[in-house]
Amino acid sequence: MKYAIEARRVDETGSLAVAHGAEVTLATDMAGRKDAMNPVELLLAALAACMIKGVERVTPTLKFQFDRVEIKLEADRQDAPPKLVAIRYEIVVGTTENDARLDLLLRNILKYGTISNTLAGAVPMTGTIRRA
Repeated sequence: MKYAIEARRVDETGSLAVAHGAEVTLATDMAGRKDAMNPVELLLAALAACMIKGVERVTPTLKFQFDRVEIKLEADRQDAPPKLVAIRYEIVVGTTENDARLDLLLRNILKYGTISNTLAGAVPMTGTIRRA
């Protein structure tokens, strides 16, 4: 499977990314924008979407019952050279499933996530999963 987007600078305050008709405003100016995510926030949003999609993918197979999922992410950046050096996650699941089943869910989320697997190969990722 291949993925593609197009991005362009709109003006000095930001840019726009487009894929299959969906648009995302990008904070690409040095001052930042309140109405758009910067590149690191977009990367974390992609990771969060990957994790939530992973829940949607594996819960039918695991027969795992839940009613909500929240993902909280933090990243640490070093300045020279600029790069992320750590990502921490907390996955909060609205469920009555036991701890062993929560751990099974986490293992599956991380095992089958395209973005999580890609990032884990480049940045140390640590975190927890817990019941809401």
